[in-house]
Amino acid sequence: MIRHPRRISFLWLLVLLVPGYLAADSDPQAVAVAEHVLKAMGGRDGWQQTRYLSFEFAGRRSHLWDRHTGAHRVEGTTADGDDYLVLHNLNEQGQGNGQVWVNGAAVDSADTRSELLNNAYAAWVNDTYWLLMPYKLLDPGVHMEHQGTTTVDGQECTKLALSFGEVGLTPGDRYWVYVDEASHLVTRWEYVLQDQEPNSAPTAWSWENWQRHGKVLLSDKRKKVGGDGYILSLAPLRVLESVDPQLFRVP
Repeated sequence: MIRHPRRISFLWLLVLLVPGYLAADSDPQAVAVAEHVLKAMGGRDGWQQTRYLSFEFAGRRSHLWDRHTGAHRVEGTTADGDDYLVLHNLNEQGQGNGQVWVNGAAVDSADTRSELLNNAYAAWVNDTYWLLMPYKLLDPGVHMEHQGTTTVDGQECTKLALSFGEVGLTPGDRYWVYVDEASHLVTRWEYVLQDQEPNSAPTAWSWENWQRHGKVLLSDKRKKVGGDGYILSLAPLRVLESVDPQLFRVP
């Protein structure tokens, strides 16, 4: 069973995400590395001009997200084999707003509707962190420590240790991020989640298949290090300049 990190901050919901000046509690060396990562991926301007993101998570569910308005569409299959569709606005999380369908029928039960809306939000939290973690390095509440250099798959990498203040859904998680010194792109991450034993061995995944999407570089392939080399795919991944507004309104 794959463990999926879950963390987010409200900054994902802002129209203009401007990281950099927010990381005052982090090691200056680590901040400098994170700034290089941001620049290599397309910079602040590239990220701010990226509006619509469409991607799948491990073949289990698909997302369409309007970063500027918070509109979000997610569809997939429940553990019981039912097809679901949720249309909601992430800015209104916790207010009970949104529309839910199961097997093509609108959900009338308030409890079921609330559960599926909460699940959709949690899926967005989890799945966007797998896709976009490098853009979160400089968020407030993220504490980074520069831990020197090491070799990963024959490449010299800088190692950053991440811990968190009272932010996100799981502030007790710990991460280690490896940044290729030549490309300044993330090549691997490791993590120990807050519900695991503190001395647990970290779970490691490589970040692969970096490609340009619109004005930014993104990686859509995670490969588990060790074991059976399981691949977690975020493809098909698309950055779109426009979409039909009806996609956020009706099935």
